[in-house]
Amino acid sequence: ATRGPPKSIDFTDDLEINLFDGLPFSSHALVKNQLVVLSGMAKTGRSTQIPQWCAEICLSAQYQSGRVVCTQTSRQQAVDLALCVADEMDVNIGHEVGYTIPHETCCSSDTILRYCTDDMLLREMMSDPFLEHYGVIIIDQAHERTVCTDILLGLLKDILLQRPELRVVVLAIPPMTDKLLSRYGSAPLISVQASTPAGVVHSNSGNKDYFFSALRLVLEIHRTKEEGDVVVFLASNEEVHSAYTILQRECTRLGAELGRMVPVVLCPVQGRLVPVQTEQQGATGCRRVFLSTQQGEDMWWPTESVNFVINTGVQKKLVYHPRIRANSEVLRPISQCQADVRKQLSGPTGKCFCLYPEDSKLSAENSPQILESNITPTVLFLKRMEIAGLGQCDFIDRPDPEGLMQALEELDYLAALDDDGNLSEIGIIMSEIPLDPQMAKMLTIAAMLSAPSCFLEPPAGMTHEAVQCHRKFQHPEGDHFTLINIYNAFKQCQREQYLSAKKWCLGYFLDHSALKTAESIRSELTDTLNRIELPISEPSFGTKTNTHNIKRALLAGFFMQIARDVDGSGNYFILTHKHMAQVHPLSSYGAQAHKLGLPEWVVFHEYTLSENNCMRTVSEISPQVFLRIAPVYFFYNLPPSESKDILQDMLEPDGASKQNDETQKATAVDSDANGGCAVVTPTYDRCVIQ
Repeated sequence: ATRGPPKSIDFTDDLEINLFDGLPFSSHALVKNQLVVLSGMAKTGRSTQIPQWCAEICLSAQYQSGRVVCTQTSRQQAVDLALCVADEMDVNIGHEVGYTIPHETCCSSDTILRYCTDDMLLREMMSDPFLEHYGVIIIDQAHERTVCTDILLGLLKDILLQRPELRVVVLAIPPMTDKLLSRYGSAPLISVQASTPAGVVHSNSGNKDYFFSALRLVLEIHRTKEEGDVVVFLASNEEVHSAYTILQRECTRLGAELGRMVPVVLCPVQGRLVPVQTEQQGATGCRRVFLSTQQGEDMWWPTESVNFVINTGVQKKLVYHPRIRANSEVLRPISQCQADVRKQLSGPTGKCFCLYPEDSKLSAENSPQILESNITPTVLFLKRMEIAGLGQCDFIDRPDPEGLMQALEELDYLAALDDDGNLSEIGIIMSEIPLDPQMAKMLTIAAMLSAPSCFLEPPAGMTHEAVQCHRKFQHPEGDHFTLINIYNAFKQCQREQYLSAKKWCLGYFLDHSALKTAESIRSELTDTLNRIELPISEPSFGTKTNTHNIKRALLAGFFMQIARDVDGSGNYFILTHKHMAQVHPLSSYGAQAHKLGLPEWVVFHEYTLSENNCMRTVSEISPQVFLRIAPVYFFYNLPPSESKDILQDMLEPDGASKQNDETQKATAVDSDANGGCAVVTPTYDRCVIQ
């Protein structure tokens, strides 16, 4: 069937008229339609004015259908927008307007408009699958194509059928708006016109030397003495930190007549962009140079001061490969969608320098993250939603079948599925815990791995001192145990108060905010486990029994991430996909390999295909314990290798022939509510959560 063009409503300028006070066309659109698509670039007020207008509509209906929630793709954006809107509405934050982000809630029973990250709204669906608390749901930044936003859009299509009174507003920019209109049929389109974009200057040369070209351009801009801050979009976090170091050095060589120039790193930390604070920020005659990656494109910029944007046109992304269960780092061009967003940041009087030719062929829209990520947690969540009565998720872009099969296989290995492919009791427990399924059995380790890295990068000339400080926490059993050492020492410092925790962290080159985040994550996990009445073992860190139990808990989740040193020199063979890797230089093993030697068998947390193919967060394991923990149906499906033969000999020392598949399965899986440890023999000790 064909349809006519979408009903279109145009607003000009940048929404200077407050929609909270009412605009007749937009109000009519939402009253008469369940779903409205709004097209608007950055700096149009879409994320502040539209939610206020929706709150007014709910207020006029006396909240009979519920209140308003607006999703964001980053934590910082959710907090900043809530603060801005509360100020515009002249109300107190946490009352009429609030926010919810991971590990932090600022809301009350009076909250009528709530900003939250898209993953938090998904978590809310665990207890309220049809989101009946809300009358209007606003999905902002849909063009960023995060996994959580795509799932929300897929599930909302079914929820709208179940709740005719619900209203949904999707905020995006072209070409995502075109895709949404073709998907939802008769939805009206509201177009918000931005002010005239900045002047754009393209480079005619290729962008092979984009990094140094960008830095040279920063210095040239500063020498012109034109006022305004500069935003530089680089490809990766490593490039951002390198640029910061170089610009800091160059700043000392600038003449006093040019004024101060201060580089500011915007670090992506768990969904936030954290600026490095400096004394010069905001000072008269001081130019800030913001250094960021693609995570900073749609953030809450100080747009009144930004006058120059330098767009390198490339980005480094991690792309997940289901077949080898690993990420690879790839350098690729940005999309035209990203380029358009960046052009808007400097406003009509500014300039945007694109370090690539104007005729470069950029992809039209952002690539969906759901096509490039490990979707095992996503499949676990969707299985939980099936129990709640929601139908199949209507994906905008359906995940690759290989990725779906690998996710289902991994959940099966973890005993999260029953024989019919539905969630088992263990799977339901895993879905309640806001972690990757593999980490659902280790509280402190999971908290430390889920938080940002706790290790600070030392200042120039202090690397040796930082290494010596970090060595004091190193544990002979491996990096996972080192993380527990650091966490326990941090907690002890807090209890004894012999030194402020911030000063203690600074003295040991540790990140205080990262450790506070880990503390918050662990507290939240403990509350979740108490709520679902799941027992937690008493901590007895340092004992042999506890060490053994921690390793068993690690293997219960990460039995697919086992490697063996094949030549005694640190060349590790990864059993699941036959790739070779080395231990990361910052690992405790990497630092003391010359003294203690490297373990033969290890379990690792993360492996990335890159120039050096390093494994991060590595601990020694016993192959005998691996054989007891790993599910039989996983072990016998391992690809052939010398390492597998060694394990096979341990399993069958007399060389007896393998049992048939039915016998293997009969001896394979026994589990309890505390861990679901699948083992090779019918007698074993049970795993508990620590």
